[in-house]
Amino acid sequence: MTDQKHPITPPSKLLDKWEDDILNERDNVDHVLDCAWQNGFQAGADAELEACCEWIIRVYADVDTALALRTGRRPLPSLKEQALKAVQNIDDACESEGFSKANDTDIIRRAIESLPD
Repeated sequence: MTDQKHPITPPSKLLDKWEDDILNERDNVDHVLDCAWQNGFQAGADAELEACCEWIIRVYADVDTALALRTGRRPLPSLKEQALKAVQNIDDACESEGFSKANDTDIIRRAIESLPD
């Protein structure tokens, strides 16, 4: 057996996050494991996409096709998705600093969720 990781192994930073989540959420380990499983698939798929794009550039010297492939397979999130992620980031930052989640972010989140896609 070798120490070399499989090319689509999730990054160490992501594995560390999952470990921290599991240790912090002992009462809800099944949920954390489900999230880690889904994120693991995403990390693997992202690594595979990047490998394909790099191959296209290396073999065909075609950056435009590689960029088109990446954009087609990983379109940018909508403004609504970006706003919901920003609200989640605020909640996460508050929590990491020891503050409780603000009711204001719940109001903002509900307002954003009510917007059409």
